[in-house]
Amino acid sequence: MSFWRNKRVLVTGHTGFKGAWLCELLLRRGAIVSGLALPPEDDDSLFSRLQLTARMQGGFLDVRDAAAVAAAVDTARPEIVLHLAAQSLVRRSYRDPVGTWATNVMGTAHLLEALRNLSTPVTAIIVTTDKVYENHEWPHAYRENDALGGHDPSSASKAATELVSASWRRSFGENHLKIAPARAGNVIGGGDGAEDRLVPDIIRALMSDRQIEIRNPRSIRPWQHVLDPLHGYLMLAEKLHGSTDGQFETAYNFGPELSDVRSVETLVKTILATWPGEWIDASDPGAAHEAGRLSLTIEKAKNELDWKPVWPFERAVEMTVDWYRKVAAGSDAAELCQNQIADFETGT
Repeated sequence: MSFWRNKRVLVTGHTGFKGAWLCELLLRRGAIVSGLALPPEDDDSLFSRLQLTARMQGGFLDVRDAAAVAAAVDTARPEIVLHLAAQSLVRRSYRDPVGTWATNVMGTAHLLEALRNLSTPVTAIIVTTDKVYENHEWPHAYRENDALGGHDPSSASKAATELVSASWRRSFGENHLKIAPARAGNVIGGGDGAEDRLVPDIIRALMSDRQIEIRNPRSIRPWQHVLDPLHGYLMLAEKLHGSTDGQFETAYNFGPELSDVRSVETLVKTILATWPGEWIDASDPGAAHEAGRLSLTIEKAKNELDWKPVWPFERAVEMTVDWYRKVAAGSDAAELCQNQIADFETGT
């Protein structure tokens, strides 16, 4: 906790699901938090529920606007940056491939260039995804040294984001700009309202008493509660910020234990065991490509960062469903987040 007290931290994508949870964690640790992102997509967002506008600095802007990014970075003067701003929705990336590439690749380049021009050293964690790997539908988990690739525009552009980050690190690092990518699995948790994302779609159907349509029930994913990878990002940032030999300037996977890698169907049935409803297989052979099998090996993060996932699959699902049900019943979302963070940090 003491590491983050009064640290100037910039979170890009702070209005998103993961970004809002991350800002809550940082504020809890006493950091001076600034944000840089588009406005939230709806008035009911987790960002709005946590009242983060009043609790942190910064404003709304598009990372594709280089001048605006440079001005925001110059104002924030961050010591540590956690870069989450991205267009990460696969199906949306098929509808807007150029916008997706511009946001993910050029947005990252704009940020890194702004950081390079600061007169003070800065540490940057570039958050990408498990989908950056060249997916061969292997049964074994992907390691950090496996080849990057990506089929859809979102996945491929996130892999390209890592190439941009590596270029800036090699060209302009020299302890002034420390950079490391962080690759997370499929995160779940309260407050996610994104379109075409499995858990929010399920919750919306349950709340309106509709049948749940599942596009890819046999797909395999590394599900984890959002707090697990976020704690990994913070641990990586601490290690990287304090290093002098480049030891931690490499990619790290953050995912569940391999025993917790489950199918979409298993996730759906686990949710419905707590919140009853009905689902159907809505697979469409003509639909745009989405990966069938994904999993990550997390041994590197365990060994080098002393990080490991806290909540197993069943607990992650339980806490996710509990958040939505209690909010729907009138509970305060901010208090629920704080309570879940406290439970997580004590391992309960």
